[in-house]
Amino acid sequence: MELLMDPSIWVGLLTLVVLEIVLGIDNLVFIAILADKLPPKQRDKARLIGLSLALIMRLALLSVISWMVTLTKPLFSVWDYAFSGRDLIMLLGGIFLLFKATTELHERLENRQHDGGHGKGYASFWVVVLQIVVLDAVFSLDAVITAVGMVNHLPVMMAAVVIAMSVMLLASKPLTNFVNQHPTVVVLCLSFLLMIGLSLVAEGFGFHIPKGYLYAAIGFSIIIEFFNQVARRNFIRHQSTLPLRARTADAILRLMGGRKRNGPPAESESHTHVPIPDGAFADEERYMINGVLTLASRSLRSIMTPRGDISWVDANLSPDAIRQQLLSSPHSLFPVCRGELDEVIGIVRAKELLVALEAGEDVAAMASSAPAIVVPETLDPINLLGVLRRARGSFVIVTNEFGVVQGLVTPLDVLEAIAGEFPDADETPEIVADGDGWLVKGGTDLHALQHTLELNNLVNDEDDVATVAGLVIAVNGHIPAVGEVIELAPLRITIMKANDYRVDLVRVVKEPSADDEEE
Repeated sequence: MELLMDPSIWVGLLTLVVLEIVLGIDNLVFIAILADKLPPKQRDKARLIGLSLALIMRLALLSVISWMVTLTKPLFSVWDYAFSGRDLIMLLGGIFLLFKATTELHERLENRQHDGGHGKGYASFWVVVLQIVVLDAVFSLDAVITAVGMVNHLPVMMAAVVIAMSVMLLASKPLTNFVNQHPTVVVLCLSFLLMIGLSLVAEGFGFHIPKGYLYAAIGFSIIIEFFNQVARRNFIRHQSTLPLRARTADAILRLMGGRKRNGPPAESESHTHVPIPDGAFADEERYMINGVLTLASRSLRSIMTPRGDISWVDANLSPDAIRQQLLSSPHSLFPVCRGELDEVIGIVRAKELLVALEAGEDVAAMASSAPAIVVPETLDPINLLGVLRRARGSFVIVTNEFGVVQGLVTPLDVLEAIAGEFPDADETPEIVADGDGWLVKGGTDLHALQHTLELNNLVNDEDDVATVAGLVIAVNGHIPAVGEVIELAPLRITIMKANDYRVDLVRVVKEPSADDEEE
C-alpha cells in the first residue's frame, strides 16, 4: 500500500505507459507489414497473436533484466571505476537507447520511411507468426531497458507494460494513425529516450541522477508539446475558414519570395537590368501569378473600361463628323449607338466604318449586322473568358440591372488585370512614381494599387469598391476637395484633382512599417 501512496510512482507509471506505447509503434508498423502478407481474413488474428507474444516477451525480459540489475558485486575495475553486473546492464542499455534514439531521429529528420513493399503472394500463417516473434524480441529490448532506467520497482514496470500493450491491442489502428499525423510527438519521445539513455550511462559509471529530474524535464516538455498541438489545431481551424483559393494564393505567394516587391517595375526602372538569381521569380512573374490567383475574386467593375472612358460613335452624326472622330482616335473597334451610349446598335471596326462612309452606306444599318454582346456587371470574371472567346476579337458591353451601360471589357482588359497596365497611345500610366509616393488616377483598379504598394488588406471583397476614387469616397463619406488629406493606415492619400462629381487624381504615400524600418 505504501507503494501506491507514493506520487512519484504514479508519475513514473504514467510516463512509462506513454513511452511504452510510443516505443511499440515501430513494432506495430512491422507487425502490420508482416500481417499484410497474409490473406485478409487472417491479418487481424496474426496482429492479435503478435501483440500478445510481445507482451509475454516484455514481461519475461523485465523479470530477467530486473534480477540482473540487483547484482551489485564488483566484477572488475578500470582505473578508478569498479563495474558490477548492474553497472554493465545500465551501461550497455544506455548505449543501446542512445544508438536506437539517434538512428530513429536521423531517419525521421531525413524523412526515410520503413519499406513496406512486398510481393502480392500470400505467406504461410505460422511463418509470419514466427517472424513476428523474432521482431518482438528485438523491439522489446528498448522498451524493457527504458522501463528499467525510469522506475526502480518491478511491479510498476510490469503494470506499465501490461497497460501499454492493452492500449495497443485495443487501439492499434487509430494509434498508428495518430503518431503518423503528429510526427513531433514521436520526435519528442525519441528525445526522452536520449535523456534516459544518458542517465543510464551515467548510472553505469556510478553517477546517480534522481528520477525526479527526469520526470520534471519530461513533464515540462509534454506541456510545451500540448500547447504546440493546441496552437497547430487552432491554426488549421483558422486556415480552414479561409476560402481554398485564398489559402492557395497565400501559399504560392510565400513560395514566390515572401516580402519581395509585388508590383510591376516603375517606369524609371524599366530600362535598368537587374540580375535575377537562377530559379528566383522576377517581379513581373510574381505580379502575373498574383493576378491569375486573384482574378476569380474580382468584379467586372475592377476590370472593365468605365463608361466615362468609352469612345463610341453616334449614328445620328454626319458622315464627316464620324470620319473625323474615327481618324482622331487610336481605337480600332467602336460601339455604334443611336443618340446615347445606352442605345447600342452594334460593334464595328474603324476601317469597315470608313469604307462604309466612303461608299455612302447607312452606318446604323451596317452596325446592326454586328450586334453587341451584353453581359451583366455581376458576371464572374472566369465565366467572362468564355464570353470573350465567343466575341472573336471584339469586346463585350457591361450593363447593370436597369440596362444602363457601365463599361466594356476587351481581352486586353483581362490581360492588364493579370500582367499589369498597357496604356493606349492616348493614355498615361495609371500609377506613376513621384518621389516618396505615387500619383494615382482615380479610376485605377484597387488590385493594381495593392500589388504596387505591397499591401494585402486594401481590397475587401465584401465592399462594393473597385477603384481608388471609390475607396477615397467610401472612407471620407463624400467626394473630397482638392488638397484634402485622407489617412488610411498605412497610406496617406492627398487629393490632387477632383470636382463635384468625381476624383481624378490622388497622391499616395505609404508610411514605413516596423518591419520595413528593421530591414
